[in-house]
Amino acid sequence: MLLEVENLQTSFRTAAGFLRAVDGFSFHVADGETVALVGESGCGKTATALSLLGLIPPSQGVIAGTVRWRGTDLFALGDRAMRDIRGKEIGMIFQDPSASLNPVLTIGHQIGEILRRHQQLDRRAATERAVDLLDLVGVPEPHQCLRDYPHRLSGGLQQRVTLALAMACNPKLLIADEPTSALDATIQAQILDLITRLKRSTGVAILLITHDIGVVAEIADRVMVMFAGRKVEDAPVADLFRSPRHPYTLALLAAAPRLQRSSGNESNQGAGSPAFGASRISASGCTYAARCPLATDLCRTLAPVVETKAQQHFVACHFASREASAA
Repeated sequence: MLLEVENLQTSFRTAAGFLRAVDGFSFHVADGETVALVGESGCGKTATALSLLGLIPPSQGVIAGTVRWRGTDLFALGDRAMRDIRGKEIGMIFQDPSASLNPVLTIGHQIGEILRRHQQLDRRAATERAVDLLDLVGVPEPHQCLRDYPHRLSGGLQQRVTLALAMACNPKLLIADEPTSALDATIQAQILDLITRLKRSTGVAILLITHDIGVVAEIADRVMVMFAGRKVEDAPVADLFRSPRHPYTLALLAAAPRLQRSSGNESNQGAGSPAFGASRISASGCTYAARCPLATDLCRTLAPVVETKAQQHFVACHFASREASAA
């Protein structure tokens, strides 16, 4: 297995105490697999990605659990060993390309730095490789782009550059954290198509993080649904779209314009506010109970565990069978 995560827990320091952003999250990613992590803003998706790569400073939060990369426990590694893996074996695209690129360094300098650090290329070889990478991700006039600073590029071109940076060392896993959230619809489609083509040509595994379940249908092999730091459903993409079993998954599907259902009242199942604040610090029952039309006292007092409801289809809901039949 390429990546195995067991009982990941991430807590951030706040004025009110520790805020549990990721609460016992477990999953895996196989070689060449595309796994989508879906959930609303604030549910813990980005915290999960940052935790995997050790990018949350101890002064800001505490991480626990086990993350195994090709059999190696990442949390047992030192800073130097982690830097050898980040960028080389695991690449990452961040949400905001303008924030993830250094504004005072040229694009060529930033790509070349990664290539010299991880592949020990000299300046000339690094420049040639950088041109090839920019051409691969569809940047026009790549030689000129090497001399440009990030602020001279459009948002779409900046995101293509961050994709080139992430793929510079031919990583085994690409973590794409909301790679289209800051882009308009046309550019979003282009970036998603580019990521799909790169997967086909390189065989890279992808962990795609998004709040829009509608974008994963043509990309993902498997979908994990996250709410308030916990995994509530995990299934092959076709099974999840055909037979969603968790009420929150139904709410996400109903909210996707192209997947709007014509019957039933599923669109009301997501009513309410995101699970921020104190409720995230001390929740003992199902975190979705306050917004779920099926919730009972059992849901409010006992957190459901992730159980197998069908082959390779897992769900954390006391009433998953009833919800599936209602769908």
